[in-house]
Amino acid sequence: MRSLLAGVCLLMAGMGMSAAGAEQAKPASLDVKQLMQNLGHVKVAKGTFVERKYMSILSTPLELSGTLIYTAPGHLEKHTLLPKPESMVLEQDKLTLENKTKNQRRTVVLQEYPVIWAFVEGIRSTLAGDLPTLSKFYRVSLDGNVNQWRLQLVPVESDMRAVVDEIHISGSKNWVRTIEIIESGGDRSVMTVTEDAS
Repeated sequence: MRSLLAGVCLLMAGMGMSAAGAEQAKPASLDVKQLMQNLGHVKVAKGTFVERKYMSILSTPLELSGTLIYTAPGHLEKHTLLPKPESMVLEQDKLTLENKTKNQRRTVVLQEYPVIWAFVEGIRSTLAGDLPTLSKFYRVSLDGNVNQWRLQLVPVESDMRAVVDEIHISGSKNWVRTIEIIESGGDRSVMTVTEDAS
């Protein structure tokens, strides 16, 4: 289970100009419902990612990079290119993990793995702006404003809390910039996402 969750974990700035004598502009305020509405307007998003995993057994972070594709409301693809090719495709309630180098492919139904399901919904429901589903799995709080926000997700279920302490998702407007996962054992990963301008 932990190795599968670890595979899933691998899955998945500012305004205000001031000048002498000029009044400083204030970024628009934001609450969780407004943020979810903004994110829910995104139908397709593509980007590249760099993920760093800080693990107690490693002296330096493990770095992965690749591409991400999200199509609303329930399709998410993560293709890791470095250090080795792997892919993860989420389609509704099915998650497929594939390692072509090892000729391995596995598909799981999320409802049969509650911890993985909770983790996946932390990402997918945020991207889809689906607050009711997100709130089933997490206590949700938000800091910041429309230009720079940070969502904090604390798992509701004890099974999930035994694996993950918190998930922090940060962004600007309707774009997710970073996803930080803090595991209960102290390890953490930080994924930085850059929008594909093409």
